[in-house]
Amino acid sequence: MFHGAEQSILIDANPHIGTNKLPKIIASMREAILEAGGEIHFGKKLIDFVIKNDSITKGIFEDGSEIHCDAMILATGHSARDIYSLLHSKDILLEAKPFALGVRVEHPQVLIDQIQYSSPERPEGLPAAPYSVVAQEEGRGVFSFCMCPGGMIVPAATQEGEIVVNGMSPSRRDSAFANSGFVTSVELEDIPEKFGKSTFSALAFQASIEKTIFNNGDGSQKAPAQRLMDFLDRKESLDLPACSYIPGIYAARLDKLLPGFITERLIKGFRTIGKKLGGYLTNDAVVVGVESRTSSPVRIPRVKELLNHPQIMNLYPCGEGAGFAGGIVSAGIDGVNVAKKAAEKVLSNE
Repeated sequence: MFHGAEQSILIDANPHIGTNKLPKIIASMREAILEAGGEIHFGKKLIDFVIKNDSITKGIFEDGSEIHCDAMILATGHSARDIYSLLHSKDILLEAKPFALGVRVEHPQVLIDQIQYSSPERPEGLPAAPYSVVAQEEGRGVFSFCMCPGGMIVPAATQEGEIVVNGMSPSRRDSAFANSGFVTSVELEDIPEKFGKSTFSALAFQASIEKTIFNNGDGSQKAPAQRLMDFLDRKESLDLPACSYIPGIYAARLDKLLPGFITERLIKGFRTIGKKLGGYLTNDAVVVGVESRTSSPVRIPRVKELLNHPQIMNLYPCGEGAGFAGGIVSAGIDGVNVAKKAAEKVLSNE
């Protein structure tokens, strides 16, 4: 491919580049942008912008520098909570939206291979087996998310005082572990009353759980964990299996640390999935908390056809941070579509 990815991503049903290969690929993409006349400014944090005649005219950075703006594509990712606060402070329309929350569950990869290939050993030539599962419990979806065969669990917190976990796989998918997010949909009506009914209610609920998980630990990024069957049986794990999470795990009652309705749905979902995947429910598997950043709990709205914000004509919310994508591929596609619309806007003004 153009920047170093394998050709197979063009034809694979589940294309995978590999976390270990991404740094060189991103560097190559950066060089292509520079060669085309683009600029890249590292260490620049957007803290403000100037609005005139319903358009952003310039962005202001934390170091005091400014940049002229014909169109702004806002592609911050779903964890840049300061951007939501900035928009809100300027009375720019935002919306609360549903998201998903749960845990990471990790099995020995050999077990997932045995389940998926119906064989004691992985057949020669076949890759580390993935899985994708979904159930409906209490009128809400419970499902696997970002499944990583031959992968590892990684820390994904974006600021101090929170624990967030995610998953990744190297290109060879040769780790001894298979992990996946296992989450349940959280609708706005599910949010406890104490968080109110504002634009930021779902965000506050999400953040409170991440802080609760952190405060239960020792102040490091060690994550609370529970053997899978112990989680289902709501009991303490006396010990824990090996786990790929490098900061380390410690035994804790995740079933109690999570909100009751989240735990209840996850337990029911696991049991439903266990009926479909024989051998999946085992104490050789471990659940690690918390998987909370599957999608944004806030949406930056936009006009359906033009993709710009309904109030700010040259502001183009994009990807997961805008609430219009739920993963790498959908965010990439959204980015292409938004870039085309922004370019049309700029060219039409010349």
